[in-house]
Amino acid sequence: MRVLVTGGGGFLGVAICRRLVARGDTVHTLQRRHSPQLAGLGITQHLADIRDRAAVHAAAEGCDAVVHCAAKTDPYGQGREFESINVEGTRHVLEACAATGVRLVHTSSPSVVHDGRDLEGVDESASYARHFSAAYPRTKAAAERLVLTSAVPAVALRPHLIWGPGDPHFLPRLAADRNRLWLLGAADKTIDTVYIDNAADAHLLALDRLGHGSPPNGCAYFITQDEPCGFGAWINGLLSAAGLPPITRRLPAWPVRLAAGLLDHGARATGLRPPLTRFLVEHASTAHWFDISAARRDLGYHPRVSTAEGLSRLAGHLTAHPLERRP
Repeated sequence: MRVLVTGGGGFLGVAICRRLVARGDTVHTLQRRHSPQLAGLGITQHLADIRDRAAVHAAAEGCDAVVHCAAKTDPYGQGREFESINVEGTRHVLEACAATGVRLVHTSSPSVVHDGRDLEGVDESASYARHFSAAYPRTKAAAERLVLTSAVPAVALRPHLIWGPGDPHFLPRLAADRNRLWLLGAADKTIDTVYIDNAADAHLLALDRLGHGSPPNGCAYFITQDEPCGFGAWINGLLSAAGLPPITRRLPAWPVRLAAGLLDHGARATGLRPPLTRFLVEHASTAHWFDISAARRDLGYHPRVSTAEGLSRLAGHLTAHPLERRP
């Protein structure tokens, strides 16, 4: 196939591109900046913004399928920018798919059903949240709705907390801020995550099984390790892989939630970025783990890399490519 991957230069996008190239597909990507990693794979890169409708249509021309990973994922920011990237950008992708008659695999997020309360073993029958604490989950929910109600053969995947070698965001920030972080609540809440290779595998499985009238068409699927674990245990597992000491300090969750809400309110009034957001506090202090039976049944998804193996691979990668250490 000839496949366009939007956001191809990102953490997940690169992993998907590697797998597509390895199996013989012709890959094009659309992202804002040139990627040396993609260049090394011989991939044609279209350097443009997902908000550029004409550029999206041009990149999709001649393709058989699109994998849409591009998104603004910041836990804080102005709603207008999230709308233009996550919602209008997705609309451009859908229009391009409809114009060229191709199928779409859309990267969504489990946060579309998270309303700040515990989610324990829920499946895809869970409703979209009625209230969102940040622009990111609100606009991802709007984008997913667009995808699943369109006439384009499409599937939405909800990979949860992607981690592994090459993560440019979560682990580096966690390591940099480790001396200022606390665990919340008297004990760990249970969460799900997904290793980068498993998340990429799920996208290829969905791509191959998608078509008019096929079971995945018009459906959303949670994608996880299927190994729920304690939030603190997962955080400290990542820190251990980086050769860093664990976080053991704890605070009650409710005053931190209150403080984060006040900081969010102050940030909207001043335009300054808050040091803590309600969205992050909610995810650090609630359970969020999911039943992936539907992904197993319809996509044939089975996490190939266990959490233990993933942490071992991460440790090996960080031995060769240490994180930048900050005081």
